[in-house]
Amino acid sequence: MNNFSELFAGPYFWAAFCPWVVAQICKMISSLVQTRRMDLRYLVSTGGMPSAHSALVMGLSTVVGLKEGFGSAAYAVALGFAVIVMFDASTVRRAAGMQARLINEMVDELFKEHRFSEQKLKELLGHTRLEVFMGMIVGVLTGMLVYSWWVAFTVA
Repeated sequence: MNNFSELFAGPYFWAAFCPWVVAQICKMISSLVQTRRMDLRYLVSTGGMPSAHSALVMGLSTVVGLKEGFGSAAYAVALGFAVIVMFDASTVRRAAGMQARLINEMVDELFKEHRFSEQKLKELLGHTRLEVFMGMIVGVLTGMLVYSWWVAFTVA
């Protein structure tokens, strides 16, 4: 890459970035519908439906497969990376979130009796398998859309 702007010229960056944005906006809209107030923090939050991490890695691996070929080494690496990220989101990070919830409950109980810090741990860290699956779907569909736009505008 001779120049930083080349990063934005191909479909790879956009195939990762666009699904992430779509997933984060979906979370923000869902929160807006449930609470009737706009919370822009959802644009950079972790956890929730759909998984933005899953959307990002699947969007990227989808475009790598479409552009380089689904039998290529690049696609195998991208897909392997995606599987690790999605597995981590639904297991390790989810377990950390459940532990944070339990610790927060323990702190609440202790706080009733004694003086402790009221600072809470972030509980929404990981994802359910459904959230990961929906993120994967968002990623694949958005990645395909990004690739089709890229082909249409670079070939024409």
